[in-house]
Amino acid sequence: MKRLAIKEIEATLFNEMEVSEEWIDQLKYDERKGVQRLLGKYEKQKAIEAERMQMHETMLIYEREAWQNGYNYVAGLDEVGRGPLAGPVTAAAVILPKDASLPGLTDSKKLSKEKREFFVEEIKKQALAYSVVFVDADEIDRVNIYEATKLAMQRAVNNLDIQPDYLLLDAMKLANSLPQESLIKGDQKSLTIAASSVLAKVARDEYMAELEKVYPGYGFAKHVGYGTEVHLKAMNTLGITKEHRKSFKPVADCLVKQST
Repeated sequence: MKRLAIKEIEATLFNEMEVSEEWIDQLKYDERKGVQRLLGKYEKQKAIEAERMQMHETMLIYEREAWQNGYNYVAGLDEVGRGPLAGPVTAAAVILPKDASLPGLTDSKKLSKEKREFFVEEIKKQALAYSVVFVDADEIDRVNIYEATKLAMQRAVNNLDIQPDYLLLDAMKLANSLPQESLIKGDQKSLTIAASSVLAKVARDEYMAELEKVYPGYGFAKHVGYGTEVHLKAMNTLGITKEHRKSFKPVADCLVKQST
């Protein structure tokens, strides 16, 4: 058999959909250092892919249990933005098909911005239904952040084009008649919760980036409303906006200072 050039081997290893195990075994006996480096890179990549697929299967345990119990439309729910001093709390709901394929999807906080944006597109392509809901600062101040979070989640459920028959939630319970399961660190245990986590995170980040244009100088695009030093300084120098949560102590304290 003709010995391939290193560039040809690289193209085959990383561009072909399937590479035979027999050919891989032959490469192990190729004395060229460049070939062995490529082989090491290939085997590392395959190990990562296998780990991602195993994680994907593990994160479907709760969905599969619900499907086996006769539920067809399992919605995952999660929220982002409970802690910031400004901007909405955001919830998302996602119903995935039984053949969903989203290897590598996990808690949005563990993914890079690029990965989150990639998964948003994939989730929207594959989902049977999804929705994203914002509850603004005024409503947060009226009902408190915990109740506002539950409102956002319930509205996300209500806004789905397909009504779910089972809910998986990240450390939360909703006061409705739907059977549901609350999972601690659910966005690391359930694929549908992870999907909703990513949709909510990306949507809220985009909202806060737009706020930067409306309120320049606050740094909303970077700190997304959290109480960073830059944000606190801007609040004291530029004032409080309608997007700030006046029931949160740092904002309330700032208002008191500005009124005296």
